[in-house]
Amino acid sequence: MNTIQLPDNPIFELVASAAAELEMDAYVIGGFVRDLVLKRPSKDIDVVCIGDGIALAHRVSEKLPYKPKVSVFKNFGTAMLRADEWEVEFVGARKESYASHSRKPEVEQGSLEDDLKRRDFTINALGISLNKANYGQVIDAFDGLKDIKRKIIRTPLEPGITFSDDPLRMMRAIRFASQLGFDIDPDTFDAIADNKERIKIVSQERITDELNKIILSPEPSYGFKLLFTTGLLHLIFPKMVELHGVETKNGNSHKDNFYHTLQVLDNVAQVSDDLWLRWSAILHDIAKPDTKRYSPKAGWTFHGHEDRGARMVPKLFKDLKLPLNEHMRFVQKLVKLHLRPIALVKDTVTDSALRRLLFETGDDIDALMVLCRADITSKNDTKVKRYLQNFDKVEKRLVEVEESDKMRNFQPVITGEVIMETFDLKPSKIVGELKEVLTEAILEGKVKNEFEEAYSYLMQIGESKGLQVVNNKL
Repeated sequence: MNTIQLPDNPIFELVASAAAELEMDAYVIGGFVRDLVLKRPSKDIDVVCIGDGIALAHRVSEKLPYKPKVSVFKNFGTAMLRADEWEVEFVGARKESYASHSRKPEVEQGSLEDDLKRRDFTINALGISLNKANYGQVIDAFDGLKDIKRKIIRTPLEPGITFSDDPLRMMRAIRFASQLGFDIDPDTFDAIADNKERIKIVSQERITDELNKIILSPEPSYGFKLLFTTGLLHLIFPKMVELHGVETKNGNSHKDNFYHTLQVLDNVAQVSDDLWLRWSAILHDIAKPDTKRYSPKAGWTFHGHEDRGARMVPKLFKDLKLPLNEHMRFVQKLVKLHLRPIALVKDTVTDSALRRLLFETGDDIDALMVLCRADITSKNDTKVKRYLQNFDKVEKRLVEVEESDKMRNFQPVITGEVIMETFDLKPSKIVGELKEVLTEAILEGKVKNEFEEAYSYLMQIGESKGLQVVNNKL
């Protein structure tokens, strides 16, 4: 008989006491138990009782000195409260049945066994008793503990039925495999491939939520390879699948941009947990299939894939139901600029080129350099080492230019308002032209971004265009 030592937290004894008062059995169940076995931190506790879960939640709240609010979700028959930093959800044991057109089940009261059967995977179909007779005993009807030890993702029931009933579980299987570094049981894997078309009844928001969790896993390429080999990726992200494959002409082959992208993603994942920087890695070469060309002289080229890729980002985000906000604009910027630092790895690079890069990237320059370093994926270690050393030089030069010229988030000291007041102009094309010429002069190092020097230059430009200084600001 297996028992597990629950964490030293009074909430467990308190739930046990409340359940005893209501004369119902209660169990900690699901992901919390899995993470306890795996020694992973978790603050989300799921409690299943044989009876009314909402009533149990209210009784627990009454027993806590600070009487936390109980949030009730009547449609789902669940209730939730916060106990310090812990989030505890209560539900009565249930059994479920599904209609073919929906992943929303018909639910009715059931036994603990019924409740465990409806769990997605054996590793999540574990319980710990909170009952006096067997407190701390592990309830393991489907060998979940053995599967944790074997590092296997497996469904408690026949996998084809499990995935047909709730197709999102196919994404969850791959997500858990990717997060935990587990293998998927062969029958479970085959059932995902067989039922992949069922993913079409799942909302894009739910799919993308699971996809983001795969992207945030320690080695996200593993999850993407599983999505690809099961055929799910072809349905949920076909643009990424287009990167796959190698074409050869006259003995010349280009690299497989799908596997290159996964390597870049893993490289970024080793140094950053930023979801949007990881999305930049995924999308940095997304336009290569659309820009691929071959000529006998130049071989394979992908000219302009960075600009085209940046233009593709908003639609891809919209289709995937990703946020169309500053996160999208960040990804778009990095996709557009990801080749720029590579072009600067020359001894002859000018300060003006460095100023322009700082001007265009602003505070995102550090993220861009992470992406560019990750993008060096040659199998030739000497070549990789040389490129990374060149990037060290570029970063050193960028720091020097930034310190001397303050170019990060640079804005010309001469604003459009100053230009209009100086020459008595209304908002117009000529104001924009003057500002652009002045900005170019500062970026080229002809003029310092200091008011007196920049303003004197502005007056020269204006006079050369036949404008008269009406209000001299010097």
